[in-house]
Parts: sequence; C-alpha cells; structure tokens
Amino acid sequence: MSRQASRDTQPELLVRRLLHADGLRYRVHCPVPGMPRRSMDIGFSKLQIAVFLDGCYWHGCPEHATHPRANAEWWRAKLDRNIARDRETTDHLTASGWLVMRFWEHEPAGDVARRIEAAVVARRAASGSR
Repeated sequence: MSRQASRDTQPELLVRRLLHADGLRYRVHCPVPGMPRRSMDIGFSKLQIAVFLDGCYWHGCPEHATHPRANAEWWRAKLDRNIARDRETTDHLTASGWLVMRFWEHEPAGDVARRIEAAVVARRAASGSR
C-alpha cells in the first residue's frame, strides 16, 4: 500500500491542469479545518469549497469497486473504514459551511472541471467576491 499514490494521481493532475488553464487558483492537499491528518485534494479556502477526487477501489465506487479474495475480511474492514472516514469528513465540512464536491476517478476530467468551475462562479456571485 505504501507504493500506492495517494497524492497527485493522474485524475487529480488532469482536473487541476484544466482548472488552472481556466484561470482558477486553488490550494492543493490543504488540511481539513478541525480534522488532523485529513486533507482536501483541491481547496478553495476563501470560498469554502472542498474537492475530493476519490479512487474507485479505495473509496468504494458503486460501479467499479472490487473485493479482494485474499485476506478478504481485513480488506473489507479497511475499505469500509475509508468510506466511513469520507462520510465523516464530508459531514464535518458541510456542518462548517463548506461546499463538498466528491468525484470518482473514472469521471471525465473535463466534466469534473466544469462542475467545479460552476460551483466557484456561483459561490463568488453569492459572496460578492471576484
């Protein structure tokens, strides 16, 4: 597991590249306020938008998640903990007034970037910021 990339994955890089090309500036792997050892993949701190790009296997995608046969009980427990941690993080951020956006790694980067950009534009308009 230590060799598995947890940051700067290909889907993250593609989405970040598209957002940057559209003129959006963001923070990468910024900490989740009030939750030690957790970070957002992409964060718009002033607008309070948190973006997570979740891997299908590690976060339990309903379409693509697989279940290992070797040591199945241990893996099931681990993956269930990941899903519970995602839910807890989302609930915490939402309760603090953040907009939480979660995407699966198989979603097209262009679609993800457009949805993020729309949320940023909407939040800017609502707050009256530029």
